[in-house]
Amino acid sequence: MTSIILALVIGAAFGAVLDRVGASSPNFIGSMLNLTNLNLAKSILLAIGVGSVLMFGGQMLGFVDVGHMSVKTAYVGVFLGGLLLGAGWALSGYCPGTGVVAAASGRKDALFFIAGGLFGAAAYMVTYPAWKSSGLLDKIAGGKVTLGAVPGAKYDGLTALPGDVLGIVLGLAFIAVAFALPERLMGQPVAPQPAE
Repeated sequence: MTSIILALVIGAAFGAVLDRVGASSPNFIGSMLNLTNLNLAKSILLAIGVGSVLMFGGQMLGFVDVGHMSVKTAYVGVFLGGLLLGAGWALSGYCPGTGVVAAASGRKDALFFIAGGLFGAAAYMVTYPAWKSSGLLDKIAGGKVTLGAVPGAKYDGLTALPGDVLGIVLGLAFIAVAFALPERLMGQPVAPQPAE
């Protein structure tokens, strides 16, 4: 029960941060995707970078147990799904997490987005045998692998580089890019719209 309460508290805090940085506004997300306001992209890059440095640094110092690390299996369907998610994100202005945050902040259009996502998930479950038999769900590149092997993790590395060091270096690179990116690359920025 404690873990459920902790998950709810962390989820609510994460949702509040997403709303605060503008991720619950489809107009703000659209302005990020058309490069007229990169503040959200900078926030995302900074969060990934800091999280990576903390996770892999904590692992190297013995504070983080990498036994809990989960890696998705690589297969063609994952890449096709990623393209569909990106297209849906660009068209709707929401990804699954930001859609829930937008609904919680009062945006009615987000409810339609959530309904569409649930419908899509149900359609995938119903047609799963066809996708499985198509070969799109067969493992590629070794299945569950990481860029570099992380000591103590059960996953192979694609390269001989130490995964924890590589994770810190990539995290620092994400942080550097977050600070180096300008506020926009094109046009005029669009301010976030209030909830409807």
